[in-house]
Amino acid sequence: MIPVRGGRVWTDRVGDGPGAPLLLLHGGPGSSTASYGPLAALGSRRPVIFYDQLGSYRSEKPEDLSLWTAERFVEELREVRAALGLRNLHILGHSWGAMLLALYLRDEEERDGVLTATFSSPCLDVRRWASDQAGYLMALPLEMQEALRLGDEESPGYRAAVDEFYARHLVRKRPVPEGLRIESENLNHTVYRTMWGPTEFYPTGNLKDFDATPWLGEIGTPSLFLCGRYDEAAPTTVGFHASLMPNAEFHVFEASGHKSYAEEPESYLRVLEAFLDRWDPPGA
Repeated sequence: MIPVRGGRVWTDRVGDGPGAPLLLLHGGPGSSTASYGPLAALGSRRPVIFYDQLGSYRSEKPEDLSLWTAERFVEELREVRAALGLRNLHILGHSWGAMLLALYLRDEEERDGVLTATFSSPCLDVRRWASDQAGYLMALPLEMQEALRLGDEESPGYRAAVDEFYARHLVRKRPVPEGLRIESENLNHTVYRTMWGPTEFYPTGNLKDFDATPWLGEIGTPSLFLCGRYDEAAPTTVGFHASLMPNAEFHVFEASGHKSYAEEPESYLRVLEAFLDRWDPPGA
């Protein structure tokens, strides 16, 4: 447990491979690394550091709403990196974690020692994200679209529409992997609603105006952009964001929604491992 502003956060180091360590920034906000177990397989090549952000699952859960801002989470990432002594490392951010990673790398000093950045199913422009979700919603049955338009979150029709959207674009794999079930059951809804909103497709929280596109081109860190074919992070948008960076690669997993690392773990690990190996320093 590492002390940060507002409380203590849980971390776990898996593997002792010779490569530079990989630090995981989970999605959410308010979620956890409970579903990221498949990435532990990388431990034979490098240490993999699992880290639940403040307010999430195995970390402390303070009730101070002022803590739930992107800026404080950037500060927290600095504190975690310093506490673990991560001079040279790779960082992977998934969904909200990719937003956090983009904010962190905006600071040139923080980029020092970051060997690579992996933007997994990233949300880097919330307004464009919302537009992509609106397009997906138009493909739902008309009665589900109407239930969402009415906005009664407690109605069976609304819940059915949300569940159908999630089955198409969040997690397509059935049965749902155990780690994803644990992650969902332990979501901190206060953090999620404060920063994001009531559902994946209605951003109303304090991240609603987030847009990293103005500074992505300044990040020269070797970067990998990943998403699923049916991802909430639409492939056309993820590809566009990758095109803005001077040293970026892009890959789409053909059978996935938003959780490719859990839905297609073998393919995900193969692509990620090859990328990380390429950028390890000699003798890492």
